[in-house]
Amino acid sequence: MTILRIKPEARWSDAVIHNQTLYYTGVPENLDADAYEQTANTLAQIDAMLAEQGSDKSRILDATIFLTNKADFAQMNRAWDAWVVAGHAPVRCTVQAGLMNPRYRVEIKIIAAL
Repeated sequence: MTILRIKPEARWSDAVIHNQTLYYTGVPENLDADAYEQTANTLAQIDAMLAEQGSDKSRILDATIFLTNKADFAQMNRAWDAWVVAGHAPVRCTVQAGLMNPRYRVEIKIIAAL
């Protein structure tokens, strides 16, 4: 089976597609924003990647959300709840983690069907 790497670089690819499944991790671009805005920004990037590949958020199978501060959980959930498609929520896990860029409040990893 073919493995398609989207915009591969030395350390990572923007996304990987295998067996009609997309693997993608998004990080915020608005690094001075609060957790709500960083989450919304990252979710918008997920939307864009899915659209580029002919899919959409209703086809996300699994999401892992990494938060640097558990106090941001409510803000992240507010952005998530406004974004997720009712009746099509993926399996989701949220963990507190020390992310490599200290300005990141959130990082989101998804697996989606194409």
